[in-house]
Amino acid sequence: MPHVIVKLWPGKSDDQKQRLTETITRGVMDTLAYGEDAVSVAFEEVAPAEWMPKVYEPDIAGKWASLTKQPGYGEQPAGRRKEQ
Repeated sequence: MPHVIVKLWPGKSDDQKQRLTETITRGVMDTLAYGEDAVSVAFEEVAPAEWMPKVYEPDIAGKWASLTKQPGYGEQPAGRRKEQ
């Protein structure tokens, strides 16, 4: 049962979040062959001043080897940058 959490800065509209939810849901259904009832999506808004300690450090830099899409910002762990 895929559960997708999108962490982002505040300020996106409900319409934008709904459209992204629909896109993620369709992608999971098409790619992983799950039914719509199996997919859930959540949004966690994180203030820009809190992004590095609350998201980047633990979820991005701290889990670098498991990222399937790496960001183009922040300090990447030495010798661990994958080619995009």
